[in-house]
Amino acid sequence: MSRIGRRPVPLPQGVTAQVEGRKITVKGPKGEISRTIHRDLTIAVEDSTVVVRRPSEEAYHKALHGLTRTLVANMVEGVTKGFAKRLEIQGVGYKAEPKPFGVQLTVGFSHPVAYHAPQGVKISVDNNVLLKIEGVDKELVGQVAAEIRNVRPPEPYKGKGIRYAGEQVRRKAGKTAQAATK
Repeated sequence: MSRIGRRPVPLPQGVTAQVEGRKITVKGPKGEISRTIHRDLTIAVEDSTVVVRRPSEEAYHKALHGLTRTLVANMVEGVTKGFAKRLEIQGVGYKAEPKPFGVQLTVGFSHPVAYHAPQGVKISVDNNVLLKIEGVDKELVGQVAAEIRNVRPPEPYKGKGIRYAGEQVRRKAGKTAQAATK
């Protein structure tokens, strides 16, 4: 039996969950988030907890059970604390500027790259080189961070590019000049 899926998800003070068919909506101080669960699973709100149940002991249902419970737990955490990812920009002349639509990146191309943030995600820039991506949806925050990093991933020779805060980039030795031995 799934040990993760069995555990009920507690709803903290000020957080409400509403189930309508296969759709669950969680509201809290940071916002609101909805998700449709798999048709085989059932979900219920009991005594200020959310309980996920599965129909059988098949491996497929066990996997879905744990996944769904974790997704609901992430929804609850998102509306209470929120999620954040941090990115660093490294390179001479590389910078980010906050814009009303998201962020504009100057990262060594002949043109600045505009990134339009999806609804529900806030991008803030500190010191022109540190980006902070915040939101209530863990999946969406991670996707936005990955898309921004993909604009200019860190390269292995000089380490220039956009990286996650604390990410270690493995460096390579460049070409070395050899004396002619003939």
